[in-house]
Amino acid sequence: MDLSYSQEDEAFRAEVRAWLEEHLAGDFAGLRGKGGPGREHEAHEERIAWDRHLAKHGWTCLGWPEEYGGRGLPLFQQVIFHEEYARANAPARVNHLGEELLGPTLIAFGSEEQKARFLPRIVAVEEFWCQGYSEPGAGSDLANVSTKARIDGDHYVIDGQKVWTSLAHQADWCFVLARTEPGSQRHQGLSYLLVPMHQAEIEVRPIIQLTGTSEFNEVFFSGARTDADLVVGGEGNGWQVAMGTLGFERGVSTIGQQVGFQRELDALLELARSNGALDDLFVRDGLARAQVELEVIRLNALRTLSEDQAPQQASISKLLWATWHRTLGDLAMQVQGADSLTTGADYDLDEWQRLFLFTRADTIYGGSDEIQRNVLAERVLGLPREKR
Repeated sequence: MDLSYSQEDEAFRAEVRAWLEEHLAGDFAGLRGKGGPGREHEAHEERIAWDRHLAKHGWTCLGWPEEYGGRGLPLFQQVIFHEEYARANAPARVNHLGEELLGPTLIAFGSEEQKARFLPRIVAVEEFWCQGYSEPGAGSDLANVSTKARIDGDHYVIDGQKVWTSLAHQADWCFVLARTEPGSQRHQGLSYLLVPMHQAEIEVRPIIQLTGTSEFNEVFFSGARTDADLVVGGEGNGWQVAMGTLGFERGVSTIGQQVGFQRELDALLELARSNGALDDLFVRDGLARAQVELEVIRLNALRTLSEDQAPQQASISKLLWATWHRTLGDLAMQVQGADSLTTGADYDLDEWQRLFLFTRADTIYGGSDEIQRNVLAERVLGLPREKR
């Protein structure tokens, strides 16, 4: 895969950079850096306004086909947008789950009626989504889903529990993996349902994390209902659709993630210089190693986006960046030294303590390291399945 940018690409980069510089000003200037991992609660309403401002100017859903409200931009220009967005320290997007996960899934698997109903609202940032996959007994082992859905007239009726549901307390809709065939097991008998969140039969309970925030939630479905035509890809095909969504989750937006990682590493390096920690050979080696590994991750992420490499590279990419980011959290504590062990009043974490605590989850969410290694071993290398 050719990883160089053309003159047209660089012209597009200049356009994106100039637009962000002009518009991340005035009322939006204070949003720079807001809402990152572990801080999704920050300036939520203001970030909604910013996302709608992006939509008004045509900067949402860039890779979607034009017929569905996107701009149909080629891969590298999508990458450039995410790189420049991250370099500008622009606020975290509030519509990631709709734009990067559900929308592409509907384009690939949804009916024309489903596309017409939901895609325009995602483009315009009018409806927000959450993902109903993990359960208490089906986290990384997603095929163990036990949430059930049955047909009752023109509706599915859903009973069960989801957990670690990001931003469920702010979502209007949830895409839910549920078992619609009684007695089915593993990958069989699952369906991918679109479920409205604002109904009395759904209870959302926030989960307070080590960072003191609670963007994750438990979600209880007790006779929740959704229209029977809101099953994506047909009843019983939920596993295929769900795997498609996971593939989109590791798409072009991950490139912007690498730029954010670079900013964190640069800031940590500056801290190490200022407090003398860089004189410690162990710390210096760790920071140098982190820089080299991050460049490898970036190049691998670009390779992941090439169609013929995507299945195996997606798991490799997740293993690489998750482990790298968790190690950066460790490095941050080493650079701070003893100061890293105490907090301000009322558990007031600084940015490095928050980074350390939140990155403990990086190797778990989105597919744990163990599951990614099993995927590579069994589906790529052809090794025997792990004994259960």
